[in-house]
Amino acid sequence: MDWHIAAEYIDHGVRGAKGSERRPGYDRLYDATVRSESDLVMAWSVDRLGRSLQQLVALLSDLQAKDVGLYLHQQGIDSTTAAGKAMVQMCGVFAEFERAMIRERARAGLERARAQGKTLGRLRTPEVVEERIRAARRQGQGIKKIAAELGIGVSTVQRVVHGPAPAPGA
Repeated sequence: MDWHIAAEYIDHGVRGAKGSERRPGYDRLYDATVRSESDLVMAWSVDRLGRSLQQLVALLSDLQAKDVGLYLHQQGIDSTTAAGKAMVQMCGVFAEFERAMIRERARAGLERARAQGKTLGRLRTPEVVEERIRAARRQGQGIKKIAAELGIGVSTVQRVVHGPAPAPGA
């Protein structure tokens, strides 16, 4: 399309569902937009920008306030047109719907597994290993050394030594 690409902003290994709090590439893109460093933001797809309609609408509003367009390659949508703006918002609605459906299916699967009596989560650390951890700690060994000697994770040693972490919201 003979456009000049001024910069690329990439978040490796970060899901859109995380929001913008843990997306440094997204934050740099947003800051560049606020500084009016470009007149168009291009993304592969709407789901690369986030799956929340609220987040997408906020981004579109900010882009619009700075007179910056949004082009989504996968959908072939250009938000500098009225039809393009409507389509971007519809894509956001469907991305959010898809995420809700995935969440519902996952919950249903977990409930079915519980109903069938299956144990969920990690296997419990054998009591003999926990006792070896406690004995090594009483002898003054460090957490990392204990983990290395027993071939287990540092977090497992910390859990046994310090007790389980409190439940969220507790």
